[in-house]
Amino acid sequence: MQKARNSRWWVLVGSLLVVLAAIIAGWSLTSHPTAQAQAGSRTKIVFWHEMTGPAQQKLMSLVQSFNRSQTKYQVIPEFEGNYNEAVQKIINTHGTDASPAVFQSMDISTSQIHHTGYTTPVQKFIDQDHYDVNKIAAGARAFYSNQGKQLSMPFNTSQPVLYYNATLLKKYKITPPPVDPSYSDVTRVATQLMERSHKKVQGMTVEIYGWLFEQFLANAGESLANQQDGHTGTPTAVNFTGPAAVKTMQWIQTNLKKGCFVNYGAGTNAENNETASFLSERLGMFLQSSADIGQLTLGNKDQLGITYYPHPDGQKRNGVAIGGASLWISNDKSQAVQRGGWDFIKYLMTPKSQAEWQVATGYLALNTDSQKQPALQALYQKLPATRVPGEQLRSVKPNNTNSGIFLQGLIQERNLTQTAMEQIYAGGNIEKALMTAQKSMNGYIQNNNRANGY
Repeated sequence: MQKARNSRWWVLVGSLLVVLAAIIAGWSLTSHPTAQAQAGSRTKIVFWHEMTGPAQQKLMSLVQSFNRSQTKYQVIPEFEGNYNEAVQKIINTHGTDASPAVFQSMDISTSQIHHTGYTTPVQKFIDQDHYDVNKIAAGARAFYSNQGKQLSMPFNTSQPVLYYNATLLKKYKITPPPVDPSYSDVTRVATQLMERSHKKVQGMTVEIYGWLFEQFLANAGESLANQQDGHTGTPTAVNFTGPAAVKTMQWIQTNLKKGCFVNYGAGTNAENNETASFLSERLGMFLQSSADIGQLTLGNKDQLGITYYPHPDGQKRNGVAIGGASLWISNDKSQAVQRGGWDFIKYLMTPKSQAEWQVATGYLALNTDSQKQPALQALYQKLPATRVPGEQLRSVKPNNTNSGIFLQGLIQERNLTQTAMEQIYAGGNIEKALMTAQKSMNGYIQNNNRANGY
């Protein structure tokens, strides 16, 4: 009997709670008619992105902040997989209701996206608003511009840098590499690490990665493609066999044979293994994106050292190109939607947004005024080395060889240069490996240009 009474009592309480919830919900809907009307009347801005992990979390936070900051637009973020998948979806859906208003696209797809004719260059809105684009890092802007026109806005931007374990170097009484190291500076540290640790520590690794190959040429001031890396016209050929390319591959191959460099291979496994070895004090130095800073500092008891990307002996660095992706505006949407997309992009590029983006993700704050933001100042105070990638980006004047390669087929180029690097790392003939890759790429370019009527 007692159980029956208790059961009826809980049913009664549950019923009252349901009624109360309905009353509250109804009150909420009727007591905020303005908010409801605003939400319904906002212009929808569909935004496609490819961010995952902490970067996705921070991006969602920035989207929410923008939506709260005004009542005209509602940005709807949608994850579209990896960069390659997203590019195909962007091309395939253009002109349909499924296409986005704003989308994120990787650096090496810049020429491809531009030549589709599917976008409105952000230069249009920059001119309309008299937007001070000079506040955005020149080196990042240059990568996504063509013939003086800003095609898209750089967003998640990184720099290739040299990482070193400062604690290990101190342990073995080794002078760290300078902030602006030459190849010889890196060789010295790698050799000393190997010798003084009695081979317990591997000195240095350079991943088999086409992006790093491109950066070696950029920093030496050597064009990978003709037409000034595509910035003055459509490329008709590449040059993988120039003096800088050969000298760099000789430097790596020689040090691999000596044993002070080590080969971790290519791809995700290589990146994971080199990171694990670095964090466990079995590797002293490696080249990689500045976007890895968070991964290399979280829970790491050792002091992280960072320098600029190394350059050949006997010459000043020319500067390296950025990595990452940019934000584009689709031209198949109404002017009102495109304007909303531009306003959203402007919000992401504010000093506060950019500072928060760097702190949360490791990507670089591109608005120069971000350096004054408390969040970024606190990061620099805690981890002084995190200043270096941004300083590297801001310290070089953009030119045609350090502003990326405006060439369709860069994925093919990277596959070919990586194959050449694999052969060279295994002790193969440097000139032959590079020439084979060069001939294959030139054939690809000729066929692609013919197909596109160039």
